[in-house]
Amino acid sequence: MSRTESSSDSKTLSIAEVAATVNKILANIEKVIIGKRSQVTLCLVAYLCEGHILLEDVPGVAKTMLARALARSVGCTFKRLQCTPDLLPTDVTGVSIFNQKTAEFEFRPGPIFAQTLLADEINRTTPRTQSALLEAMAERRVSVDGQTYALQPPFLVLATQNPVDHEGTFPLPEAQLDRFLIRLSVGYPSLEEEGKMLAKLQHGHPIDDLKPVVSAADWIRCQEAVREVHVDDKVRKYLLEIVHGTRMHDDIQLGGSPRASIALFRTAQALAAIQGRNFVIPDDVKRMVQPVLAHRVILRPESRLRKVTPAALLHEIVSEVRVPVSPQMGKDHFD
Repeated sequence: MSRTESSSDSKTLSIAEVAATVNKILANIEKVIIGKRSQVTLCLVAYLCEGHILLEDVPGVAKTMLARALARSVGCTFKRLQCTPDLLPTDVTGVSIFNQKTAEFEFRPGPIFAQTLLADEINRTTPRTQSALLEAMAERRVSVDGQTYALQPPFLVLATQNPVDHEGTFPLPEAQLDRFLIRLSVGYPSLEEEGKMLAKLQHGHPIDDLKPVVSAADWIRCQEAVREVHVDDKVRKYLLEIVHGTRMHDDIQLGGSPRASIALFRTAQALAAIQGRNFVIPDDVKRMVQPVLAHRVILRPESRLRKVTPAALLHEIVSEVRVPVSPQMGKDHFD
């Protein structure tokens, strides 16, 4: 089903309906992923914005389970691509094979044609293969042997990389990191949460019984509805001042690009919708600054030597930007 067909067959969802849909997905995913509501919410923010996610964390913290649970909850096809140094671009996009019976070439689609793709350890494959994957992420289509194939919406890539083990890896260049809407870390569970996890896993994995709670068509309608969330001029200026602050800071060599401004704008809209509001408030922007901007800024070499981190600099920049105050931070004011 194309995006045009899905939107023409039904009315636009209200923000309350979007929030209710997200809550259903959250509750479903939490049958599998325990105690990570904040991280799951950020993933759904990116998904609502039709963006892609970079999960940077150590092995064994349920990155794969998160991707599978998200795909199952929305009733989407799921593929896992294990990135290795010998992986070829055609292993991602697919290849044309000659059929001797028909005397014609037939296209065999690769894993990129799944609606939800987990690219595991993306930094272990070569730059050439990384480029093939990231091109499909940006364009939402694949070109093979002169033919262009559209990827079925809703299309989502979750890529993982291990921040500790760098031996034999090919780090993503900054321009490719910029293709990911957000970067986040799942983190270890607490003692209590890990105890609950062991109890759930005693007789089998809950992912095996997870059922869809939303259709792919309904999720596409949610993505369309989020674009209608209102952003006041004062909030928009506040957002832009934060991004421009990254370009002016002495410790930052390369600040956020206009794409970063768009990403912060869109994710703030999605976060507001998840919370049931049809308008963005400054706190929405603040909440999304770290996951959206931290991987998009490049520090000066001398700043890295001083152990300065992007997170600390972004916190400093946000604290220096004046927060807009409206006479009435309520629904009526933003309608």
